[in-house]
Amino acid sequence: MKILHTEASRGWGGQEIRILNETAGMMQRGHAVKIACTPGSNIAREARARGIEVVELALEKPSFSAALALRRQLRAEPVDIINTHSSADSWLAAAATRYWRGRPKIVRTRHISAPVAKHWLARWLYQNATDHIVTTGERLRQTLISDNGIDAAHVTSIPTGVDTGYFAPGDQARARAALGLPQSGLIIGIVATLRSWKGHACLLDAFAGLGRDDVHLLIVGDGPQRENLTQRIDQLGLQRRVSLPGNQADVRPWLQAMDIFTLPSWANEGVPQGIMQAMACELPVVSTPVGSIDELVVDGETGLMTEPKNATALAAALSRLLEDKNLRRQLGRAARQRVEQQFTDTVMLDRMEAVFEKTVDSDW
Repeated sequence: MKILHTEASRGWGGQEIRILNETAGMMQRGHAVKIACTPGSNIAREARARGIEVVELALEKPSFSAALALRRQLRAEPVDIINTHSSADSWLAAAATRYWRGRPKIVRTRHISAPVAKHWLARWLYQNATDHIVTTGERLRQTLISDNGIDAAHVTSIPTGVDTGYFAPGDQARARAALGLPQSGLIIGIVATLRSWKGHACLLDAFAGLGRDDVHLLIVGDGPQRENLTQRIDQLGLQRRVSLPGNQADVRPWLQAMDIFTLPSWANEGVPQGIMQAMACELPVVSTPVGSIDELVVDGETGLMTEPKNATALAAALSRLLEDKNLRRQLGRAARQRVEQQFTDTVMLDRMEAVFEKTVDSDW
């Protein structure tokens, strides 16, 4: 198949990483895949670095000129499937292919749990202009069905997959030495874009409340909240016990250096890749039942769940794991088994490929 992914966002996070990984995987399976994205965006840079063909188009805001440019691109280089990923590019793809007999089919991937507007235009976009919808979690799928009236047969849940051959337990001491992290004590870590809803501020408050000098906090990632978080670290007097190394091209050694992974999000989640990667590395996870996280993290089996925006509850869950090495080991091993059984990149690619094929064949 000929597939064109579209992504309006300039940012960087799990959504963009999934697009890149899915594109690479489909290319390996013999499909012709390109990514249309905003000039100068992070995904444009990273796609080129991976040898993926990029089409730069003004996709950030819906406009007549942008829709016309996308239509010209599709006329010049026809595709079978347009896989849209953000709001702006989804509207543009719908407009660009409107009143076009034999148009390419549109699959819309919904990565986050933010609510979809309930007005008639949004319903038209999701139910009529889009041939099929993919969500990254079953709860996201059920929300579209119950809250937005989307036909159940029109939506498929396909969580993001992780390469369990690459993301696996490693030599913790070696990882810490290579990264310049403390060799002694325990490390709690988070890998996520520094956005408010990821819960970094709550995590800092919980970490300060632990009252333990033998524990280090590792915050991997960058984003709009960096300055605020740095100020909060200073206010709490945690400068020596918190590291912020920024974005990392390869997060595996950082995960292998940790003892506990946490993601205390309070909004906008699907099934986060950071949690999947951590679980594949046999890390116990402390998170929240937001979006579709609890489809991955089973409380008491593969991790611990806590109430969003509750620093006291988060500190209690972290303390429980810090004080119980056997529990950390038990949850970590079960976490990897769960990822191996249900959340691999092979499973994701198989299911996305099936959706694309059925959509092209109009077999829904």
